[in-house]
Amino acid sequence: MNAKTACSSITPQPIRFEKSKDQSGNLPVVVIGAGPIGLAAAAQLALANEPFLVLEGGQMVGHHVLQWGHVRLFSPWQYNIDKAAGELLERSGWQAPMGEELPTGAELVENYLTKLATVPEIEPFLRLNTRVVGISRKHQDKMKTANRENQPFVLYVETLGKQIERIEAKTIIDATGTWGQPNPLHADGVWTRSERDLQPHIFYGIPDIQGHDRERFAGKHVAVIGSGHSAINTLLDLAELGGNEPNGKITWILRKPKIEDVYGGEADDALEARGALGLRIHELVDSGRVEIYTPFRVENVFENGQTLTLEGEWKGENYSIEELDEVIVNTGSRPDLSFLREVRLDIDSATESIKALAPLIDPNIHSCGTVRPHGEKELRQPEKNFYIVGMKSYGRAPTFLMATGYEQVRSIVAYLTGDVEAAEKVELDLPETGVCSSGISKSGNQAITISGAGCC
Repeated sequence: MNAKTACSSITPQPIRFEKSKDQSGNLPVVVIGAGPIGLAAAAQLALANEPFLVLEGGQMVGHHVLQWGHVRLFSPWQYNIDKAAGELLERSGWQAPMGEELPTGAELVENYLTKLATVPEIEPFLRLNTRVVGISRKHQDKMKTANRENQPFVLYVETLGKQIERIEAKTIIDATGTWGQPNPLHADGVWTRSERDLQPHIFYGIPDIQGHDRERFAGKHVAVIGSGHSAINTLLDLAELGGNEPNGKITWILRKPKIEDVYGGEADDALEARGALGLRIHELVDSGRVEIYTPFRVENVFENGQTLTLEGEWKGENYSIEELDEVIVNTGSRPDLSFLREVRLDIDSATESIKALAPLIDPNIHSCGTVRPHGEKELRQPEKNFYIVGMKSYGRAPTFLMATGYEQVRSIVAYLTGDVEAAEKVELDLPETGVCSSGISKSGNQAITISGAGCC
């Protein structure tokens, strides 16, 4: 087949145009993402009788949550259910799970999100397998200002079969989160070709070590890179697996100055399960069953025969960690801003969070999960009627809790429906972490740790 024949055989797919107006001719509020925060926004809009459409790129609601479905949350049900969502569910006869129980990610989806998605106020306005690939103002690129605010948004979405549709909206709420956009293992934060080529031996996220990922890690030398709750969960699962697989070895790689910095509030944490993670990892470290490198900063990864080698700097000296069978990367995640290139955004240059939130969540300033209440006013963007909510509003910061996102969307919907007073009255009751790093010491490289509440 010659080039001319090959080109002529390709039939271009037409772009479908869908205005998605309701019976009154009003354009909808489009919510991107059908996770906990996106569906909470849908519930708030439904109760406000505001036309909306929810677009989810996955095959079912809670698509990203199911990727860590085996992990048990440290926040009980009472913090995981949005009030508006609960009201809609109770209309359909749903009974809320016990408030103090700790659900897994899978239980959160099965017992809450999937049921919420099927209530009659939401189900007709939910589209799955619909991935947003671009957003703009109608007939205007990012540079054009004249009459911009009066033009509707246009979303370019990719559906099954790779067909592209255009959907108009009067307001957009981006609740796509950050899961699925992991940070690399390199301490410099840069993706390299060598890391991408070795991904069959590198896992990003929290593997199901006791379940379908067991065979992959059993009896292996596994390195875990990271110091947050994801890394702690992974290490505890590996340690439990090691009790049945004595040939296994665990190496823990951290960038923190000392291991004690990861234990958190332990017994002082208001969330008992979160504090218990700190206690358990503390005990595991003290047992000597984990080989620890801290501070270690990875600079390169390469294959050496059948195993991996990590090169980097350990305590200021060049060092290599060798003979690793698998590497699990728990270095956090970052927001996907690629489809927002034509939207005017005010994003913090360091955290990639909403700029107004950066001083509240920047780990260089403080690292506790206690963030003062915030709503529509703080989340407002230069692009009128465009909002980023949920974990994505925190950018690269890892301290987000679902209850925070629920209050964000409640405030936004109140503002959109004209209730400015309710939008400005933002209240958030979050449990204290029991520890907070607030401020930078005179040496410039160590945070001051303050136990107790109120430091943030």
